[in-house]
Amino acid sequence: MTSFSELGSPSPGSTAWRALLALAVVFVLLATTGWTAIRSHRGDSDPLSVSVDAWRHGALDGHALPDPYASPRVLGRWLDSLTKAQRDRLVHRYPLVVGNLNGAPAALRYRANRIALTQARDIERRRMHNSELTPMGRHDAGRRMHRYEDLLSGKRQILSFDPSGAGRAAEVFGDLAHASRVSVVVPGVDTNILTFQKSDRPYTATVGMARALYHNERTEAPDTRTAVIAWADYTSPAGIGMDAATGKLAAQGALRLRALVNGLPEAARVSLMCHSYGSVVCGVAARDLPSKVTDIAVAGSPGMRADRASELGGNRRVWAMRDSGDWIQDIPHLEVGGLGHGADPLSSGFGARVLSAAGAEGHAGYFNPGTTSLDNFARVGVGRVKTVSCGDGAACTAGLS
Repeated sequence: MTSFSELGSPSPGSTAWRALLALAVVFVLLATTGWTAIRSHRGDSDPLSVSVDAWRHGALDGHALPDPYASPRVLGRWLDSLTKAQRDRLVHRYPLVVGNLNGAPAALRYRANRIALTQARDIERRRMHNSELTPMGRHDAGRRMHRYEDLLSGKRQILSFDPSGAGRAAEVFGDLAHASRVSVVVPGVDTNILTFQKSDRPYTATVGMARALYHNERTEAPDTRTAVIAWADYTSPAGIGMDAATGKLAAQGALRLRALVNGLPEAARVSLMCHSYGSVVCGVAARDLPSKVTDIAVAGSPGMRADRASELGGNRRVWAMRDSGDWIQDIPHLEVGGLGHGADPLSSGFGARVLSAAGAEGHAGYFNPGTTSLDNFARVGVGRVKTVSCGDGAACTAGLS
């Protein structure tokens, strides 16, 4: 991880001191130009914590339930030992827990999350007409109710769901249980249950990104069993403020990302597709990810909390792209006193394989259909890495077998 502990007390004329001042100026500007959003907290009790507490004090046929945060392998073996009737009881008693249980079969989680979403929708529907709430509170309840209805529509496969706070969710495209290739889309700032999908500019939201990637992967390799996860299951920074400038939320998100990956099918090869602050999450998580994660591809990255790609896993391939009009290129790529996220993944010294982002048009366009950036993500995801389009002057496929 990038550090500047050797600086001691820098003199005002030193290069490091000038970089620190530049970083401070940037974040003062961000904070004073309206870029920092304030995320509202609803003040309700945390439904998932309440459900986890009930699980910890619960039992099944006289036997205590296991730690819901045990390893996916332990939880998977325990669930395999249960009868269908026992699993059904767990789903109906503790839908929020089972729906977020890494190690549980995907189909069981989908079923549990449909129950949890139905319960959450009904709660918000009642809140819409609660005269004790402010008009803003009732409006927020209506937006959430409609979002939950969207997530319940059709045969959507919701892998995780948590209505607490700003809300978190993950959705699967494809057959996760039998996939040989799994891609995980990790989004950046301002990702929550309400921004999980968008009608306007859909490919800037996690669901749209994942859906577009899945379509491209199926087109690229129709005979490959692929699945794509729209993973908005971490608390992201609200706006481009101090949370986005530090690694605290990335560290918390990295723990959740590792838990997800550890619970994916053991035989599947996994690729992480990380956008903006999501690349910070991926960088922090990378050091402890299993070998089934073969590739990490980042777009519009502010840094990965690493000096070199080699720090992100021995034989793991690291890919990076950035559109020429992406404003992220103008931020200081350094880390001082916890501010900033370290080296630029596109720099020659970092050692990532540089991909073309042709057609992306700015910071939010990397997953737009028809772009080279999306094509490159798909080729990495299905393992056709020798067919990617490299960035200008880059030889990103050199040495690939």
